[in-house]
Amino acid sequence: MTDTDDFHAHYIAALQTYLDARDEDSLAVGHELGRRALQERVSMLEIIEQHFRWVVEVDKQAPVDRAATLEFLLQTLAPLDVATRGFLDGTRRYAEQRARAEDLADRDKFRTALVNSLQEGFFVADHEGAVVDMNNAFAEILGYRADGLPYRWPHPWLVDKKTAAQQQARVRTLGSADYETPIRHKDGHLAWVTVSINAVSGTGTDKDVYVGTIRDITAERAFAARESAVLRLATAVGVAKTVAEVLSITLNECRTAVDARRVVGVMWPPGDGEPTVQVAGEPYESTWRGLDPWLRMTFEEARHQLPLTAKTVDRPDSPGKTQGLVATLSGTGDVALWLELRVPRWVSAEDRLLVTVLIGHLSLAMQHVRQFESARETAMTLQRAMLPPQEPPPGFTVRYEPAVPPLEIGGDWYDVLPVGDHCIGIVVGDCVGRGLPAAAIMGQLRSSARALLLTGAQPAVLLEQLDSAASLIPDAYCTTVFLAILDTESGVLQYSNAGHMPAVLAGAAPGSGFRTTVLTDARSVPLAVRRDLPRPQASQTLPPGSTLMLFTDGLVERKHESIDDGIARAADVLVDTMKLPLDAVADAVLRELAPAAGYDDDVAMVIYRHELVPLRIESDATADKLADIRHRLTGWLRAADVPDGLAADIVLVVNEACTNSVEHAYRGHPRGTMLLQAEVVEGEVHVRVGDSGSWKKPAVNPGNSGRGLVLMRALSDSLELDSTPVGTTIEINFRLPEAAGAVNR
Repeated sequence: MTDTDDFHAHYIAALQTYLDARDEDSLAVGHELGRRALQERVSMLEIIEQHFRWVVEVDKQAPVDRAATLEFLLQTLAPLDVATRGFLDGTRRYAEQRARAEDLADRDKFRTALVNSLQEGFFVADHEGAVVDMNNAFAEILGYRADGLPYRWPHPWLVDKKTAAQQQARVRTLGSADYETPIRHKDGHLAWVTVSINAVSGTGTDKDVYVGTIRDITAERAFAARESAVLRLATAVGVAKTVAEVLSITLNECRTAVDARRVVGVMWPPGDGEPTVQVAGEPYESTWRGLDPWLRMTFEEARHQLPLTAKTVDRPDSPGKTQGLVATLSGTGDVALWLELRVPRWVSAEDRLLVTVLIGHLSLAMQHVRQFESARETAMTLQRAMLPPQEPPPGFTVRYEPAVPPLEIGGDWYDVLPVGDHCIGIVVGDCVGRGLPAAAIMGQLRSSARALLLTGAQPAVLLEQLDSAASLIPDAYCTTVFLAILDTESGVLQYSNAGHMPAVLAGAAPGSGFRTTVLTDARSVPLAVRRDLPRPQASQTLPPGSTLMLFTDGLVERKHESIDDGIARAADVLVDTMKLPLDAVADAVLRELAPAAGYDDDVAMVIYRHELVPLRIESDATADKLADIRHRLTGWLRAADVPDGLAADIVLVVNEACTNSVEHAYRGHPRGTMLLQAEVVEGEVHVRVGDSGSWKKPAVNPGNSGRGLVLMRALSDSLELDSTPVGTTIEINFRLPEAAGAVNR
């Protein structure tokens, strides 16, 4: 089947459909078929012949509404009729123009008149690219007149010479090129044109010449640039949080949009303070006093002009051409913008409109950000009032990282509070919800937890009591809390967890390297949630040099990821910080775990590094103090990772030394004191026991007593006794096994 046969088949089918439906849609199909016939060059006579042949054939079988079929035929022929009349009109006009041209005596004058009548710029270039002829429109678009011909390559109006050279090479190779490019008008303003060039073989020579047209598309580009700039500006300032950030975004956007050399934003503070300066472009100047005096005067005058209006400004030494535009962003005149043009020039209406639109959006953004800053300052003041003091106890570092969304306030909190001799209470909690309501709940729970910690109760008991407090606070239901009490001397951490993130402990591994432990014991439901069993409690001894981290879920929780993966990642990062100073650990953890877009939930974090400090116990030299001394010394030796057998010997020897002070130092005198000191130095445990009394001389025949010194010398590696009338001191040393010594050095 030929294309013509296919057309007729579609025509008959569409005609039958119209006869059945008799609606506008099926009639419109005839018009589309007419356009198709025009494209496929189907004969109008053949369409009419096929139409009536079909009508006659069908009418033999059943009567056909001939008026309807004629209506469909006319609908089909309408496009063909329009095309035919257009062709005839064009032929007639061509014949008229040709007859007129043939009647002209001077063909060159006719050609010149015809070329100059074109609205597009027309030019002719020789084989070297020099423009040798142009029409009036070309001169109007570029500002370069015909009396300056020829304009040799590179042309004086070119801005992007590299692209122009590439397109010229393309014309020489392919014979034609079409592209858009910026040009510099002779008066200095920037314009955009679309260029079409074709190569033409020269008459009587083997060298080509080039003819082309240019069309000014500056207005079209300006409209697109304005829409794009406004969209980019609205998107960028939507995430800005400070006035300085909004200004910085806008300055760079304006610089690109209006071909400015630099953009300067000035903001006056309340009162008589010196304004702040933001600059994009060169020359850069960040201080008010560093600006040109003429520019400072321009800014001062702008404070009194109508807001949201762009005023063109000429320099005194260059009148007649605009140096830049100045505008104020608010009715108070406290923010002004200066757009300094790359070269002094005439400013188009499109430039003014673009600047005005940008200034309007910027002014709205400034109002929004200022309101946000005021609200944020209020929120942050409240947050700081609710959080504990900035300086935690020695060995601790704390952080509160607010979420990225507005107001930067939430329900996460921490507290680190001394609750007794060498004991620190630690609380990290997270209330349900965000914003001021969650912060209000957090403040009440934090105050309750702090008061309960001071009672000295165990962590599990404290959580039981905090349950009661949470049940009385509206919306405190399901708050999670990790509560612990740390003995900084022994390194023993007692804790209980009410549905919170587990703590992570990183310390030295046997041999070399580090290992982590996730404290998952003693877990139970969040606060104010019904339960049948008491709160559990667990303990963990922190090895010397280990680091403990407690945190809220914002640090590790990520969408589409298991929370266990986040905790494991945090443990790995904590291990990587083991050699950093304590103050740098928290910052490194926050930095390494931060999502690309910033934390979308608050993060509260407490980090403690357990360093083994020398033991110092000063007490009354009485027998009832000996049990407490033994207990504290045992805990300290355990924290120092001293093997159990050696630790038992040390406790026995030290107990004997303290007993001697109790029994001998102050006999016959008022009760005195004794001092125990212990430290680990270079693989040895050094112990000193001293008092300010005088020991009696040993009896010649001591019987069953007097064997304490013998026992002490036998169990220790060295012992020195220094007894004087004003006091007695015993120096005792115990050598650690190699493994223990390596860990504690």
